[in-house]
Amino acid sequence: MEYHVKDLSLAEEGLRLIEWAEMDMPVLRQIRERFAKEKPLAGIKIGACLHVTTETANLVRTLKEGGAEVFLCASNPLSTKDEVAAALVKYFNISVFAIRGEDRDTYYSHINAVLDQTPQITIDDGADLVSTLHKERPEQTEKVWGGTEETTTGVIRLKAMAKEGLLKYPIIAVNDALTKHLFDNRYGTGQSTLDGILRATNRLLAGSVFVVCGFGWCGKGLAMRARGMGARVVITEVDPLKALEAVMEGYLVMPLDEAAEIGDFFCTVTGNKSVIRKEHFLKMKDGAIVCNSGHFDVEIDLKSLKEISTQVRTIRREVEEYTLNNGKKIYVLSQGRLVNLAAAEGHPSGVMDMSFANQALCVEYIVKNHKTLQKTVYSVPEEIDKEVAKLKLAAMGIKIDTLTPEQQKYLTSWEEGT
Repeated sequence: MEYHVKDLSLAEEGLRLIEWAEMDMPVLRQIRERFAKEKPLAGIKIGACLHVTTETANLVRTLKEGGAEVFLCASNPLSTKDEVAAALVKYFNISVFAIRGEDRDTYYSHINAVLDQTPQITIDDGADLVSTLHKERPEQTEKVWGGTEETTTGVIRLKAMAKEGLLKYPIIAVNDALTKHLFDNRYGTGQSTLDGILRATNRLLAGSVFVVCGFGWCGKGLAMRARGMGARVVITEVDPLKALEAVMEGYLVMPLDEAAEIGDFFCTVTGNKSVIRKEHFLKMKDGAIVCNSGHFDVEIDLKSLKEISTQVRTIRREVEEYTLNNGKKIYVLSQGRLVNLAAAEGHPSGVMDMSFANQALCVEYIVKNHKTLQKTVYSVPEEIDKEVAKLKLAAMGIKIDTLTPEQQKYLTSWEEGT
């Protein structure tokens, strides 16, 4: 079995962490039990590019129980838990190519190591696996039945490919499932991002001015949690509808150019590049803390920050101090990469349970329906979304009402009025 991990001696610790996460992933566990009996993925090769965390480990275990041969690499150089990677290799015989802190060349060599296995299904988080396949191995796309995409950034990239007619096989946008983005993006990002910031800095949020750049589902969750910790939250946006929603939620909304002067903490969650730029750094207060919880490390313009700095030093683990030409100091967390995964442990297992349940069921859906799917980006089938919600409620011991025959008829007819 091929693999490239940091140290197999870490495997025992990784196994304990995987088991701990599994305790709070009852939906995925139910799916794994069914997969073990039915083997719906028998003989299928799956290439996955995901954050190598304890939750991801339970997803790939589920896929393997379904009969698939799984090959896993990291979707971010700083998000890998080396002990988890080791455990997947040693205890579950899953080929993993991931080392925390790997450089760019190693990162892409790992992606290519997965693609070398000629997977029939891809699972991506950010679309680096899919884009590499399309750019460097176009002939190999003919062998791929379909794929899934986990995150907002990846869906944006894949929809752009589809719009230009460049997407060579169908992709299901797992990120767009209601049981994914309403919970994972909002509650997962909100909690785990603050967790990363606090672990990295040990600074008090109460009374601070916390600037959230972007008010999508991730931004909403982060703003909600920051306010819950006592911060005065400022939202910056380019979308008038999202900005208006933020105002109605009671947040201060202003251009980043203005927010730069008053913020103590800044966090980008936009999925776009160069959100915080040179002109913003120059206006920030001495001691401002800047971080990112969007998928790629492009949201903070670190190149321009270095250009206006006289010195850069690591002052704490995951904290780099930039001394500007004007004498002020700006602190950047986790090199501008995903602070919730680089400085903390990513989303809690309880929300990843639903996200990865969607992943597993969508892979099964592709296996059953790939011959009829077109080369475009699909939403998660409604029946899968609802099934995940039902399983989650059942696991929580919560029951809900059902429509009566009279109510069902009323909702599907037009005759009855006032």
